Amino acid sequence: MRRSILLAFAAAMAASGLAWGQQSTYPTRPIRWIVPYTPGGITDSVTRIVAHKLEERLGQTIVVENKPGANSIVGVDVASKAPPDGYTIVTVIAAHAANATLYAGKLNFDPVKSFEPISLAAVAPLILTVNPNFPPKDVKELIEYAKANPDKISFGSSGVGSATHLTIELLKQTAGIRMVHVPYKGTAPGIAAATAGDIQVLGDVPSSLMPHVRAGKLRAMCLFASKRSPGAPEVPTITEAGGPPVEGSTWVMFLAPAGTPAAIVNRLSAETAKIVSDPEIRKRFEEIGIDAAGTTPAETAKFLADEIEKWGNVIRTAGVKPEM
Repeated sequence: MRRSILLAFAAAMAASGLAWGQQSTYPTRPIRWIVPYTPGGITDSVTRIVAHKLEERLGQTIVVENKPGANSIVGVDVASKAPPDGYTIVTVIAAHAANATLYAGKLNFDPVKSFEPISLAAVAPLILTVNPNFPPKDVKELIEYAKANPDKISFGSSGVGSATHLTIELLKQTAGIRMVHVPYKGTAPGIAAATAGDIQVLGDVPSSLMPHVRAGKLRAMCLFASKRSPGAPEVPTITEAGGPPVEGSTWVMFLAPAGTPAAIVNRLSAETAKIVSDPEIRKRFEEIGIDAAGTTPAETAKFLADEIEKWGNVIRTAGVKPEM
């Protein structure tokens, strides 16, 4: 028994030493960071801001690779198959939580089990805009109009299962109204349709829509949040605009392949928290309507689980089907 205890103790000490060694020497070569979306959007921008600062803190090059496709599935799949050694990071957004339900049993990876959560880096509340000629002036009037004209209002989003799509579905369910979803392949074609009057309603993040609002091409109706955004202080919250307390956002989360050593994950998480808490970074985020976060791995895991449950319920209630 004594020998068994000594062996167990030695194994524990060895594992502890290995973890400490990995943390103290990591990284010794460049890190690959996969962004499963095209360059230029909020996902790519936040990732590159953090990656640039992380390079300075780690003393190693970080190579950001954009691998868009299938609502993030292509890039996330690549990341899930990477060696769990701390040299691959992937960025995911709210669509990752939706995909857990939309594509349940059809993915080559598990949205939760295939990854180690690092940090929730940032959250961007969604904004609801309308064509300037649309009669309703606030959310209360929008709901009344939709009830009087079921299925006569079209709302656009950047795609099936996007944060905007599901948030407006939640609004429909909560308010008891019917509107027709028109998915686009990205925000840009949705903006073109909304400004042309092809659709009446469009949602997305403030950084995408506020330039068009301020140019008079769209009218901001509300923010899907409990407080106003520094990036769009003139836009009321949904309750201020007479609607139900429906909240929705897209977010930026960092993950590593499952099995990545805890010491490395914890270090990446701690460094991310320090970076996004920097006043300069927070100010840059706020200017474009993004709230800095910076969570522990455990907090990140809980946030993701809560999002999967929330949007899973919306998807099932609305009968949302994935694009094939």
